[in-house]
Amino acid sequence: MLSRAFVLKVAELPAFKNWIKHSRMTQGLVKRFIAGEDVETAIRIARELNQQGFKVALDFLGEDTHQESDAEMASRQYMNLLEHIYKSGVDSCISIKLTQLGLDISESLCKQNLERVLKTAQDLGNFVWIDMESSKHTEATLRLFGELFPQYPNSGTVLQSYLYRTPEDLEFLIRLGARVRLVKGAYAEPPEVAYPSKKQVDAQFDLLMRKLLLEGKEPAIATHDTKLITKAKQYAQEFALAKDRLEFQLLYGISRELQKQLVSEGYRTLIYVPYGEQWYPYFSRRLAERPANLYFILRSLFRK
Repeated sequence: MLSRAFVLKVAELPAFKNWIKHSRMTQGLVKRFIAGEDVETAIRIARELNQQGFKVALDFLGEDTHQESDAEMASRQYMNLLEHIYKSGVDSCISIKLTQLGLDISESLCKQNLERVLKTAQDLGNFVWIDMESSKHTEATLRLFGELFPQYPNSGTVLQSYLYRTPEDLEFLIRLGARVRLVKGAYAEPPEVAYPSKKQVDAQFDLLMRKLLLEGKEPAIATHDTKLITKAKQYAQEFALAKDRLEFQLLYGISRELQKQLVSEGYRTLIYVPYGEQWYPYFSRRLAERPANLYFILRSLFRK
């Protein structure tokens, strides 16, 4: 079986990246995970998902911004997205990455851009999920979130079960009264900061999920692992947590039958829908999570 690190290395090869972006053979797979490159397409797909009973989180893709003008433009794009959501009437919040808003340039710049987005969302009655990125950004992300949450409680953030530090971070966010999205983690991390084996990652996810469902505010369980989803349902029943007081969050284009099943069972279910021109880093992480997709692409390449 291909490792996540190997798939990510293959995905960064210039020839492979260029082929993925421009080959007609791969466009179907790309469209499965990415809801187009413009906001109008994203809104249309959000509306279609709403009609099927899903809530939506729209994400204008982009990360690792290194120019102040690009970071400011990204914040304006998110404010524009919030306006589109409001005017269209779709049931969608937004999900953002702080490196897109200038975190790697300076925390003060990032905070300024983030606050503009949070205020716009607050004025329009919307909610903002602040994504978690690689471990080098975890501390700064939680610091900025903690500073702004008291003024902007219309926000939540993400914790990754593969990081050793996450149990303490969960305690902090529960005390803060913030919503938390729990994920396994999709970035390649060294064993000094993250559990190296799936078994360890799953075990910590289970422990954190139980605590989050018992003590957290409207907890969000973001996984496609059916064993962990089954456990989440069992814990919710044990804690007498109503189906509309927790939220399952799943990725656009993945485990579609599972998504439909959760809605049919009455669970609040949100689909994370990414869009935008800068889709390749997100797409490569999806490949790393499901190496079978890479096999499919390589077979197509060799047939050409």
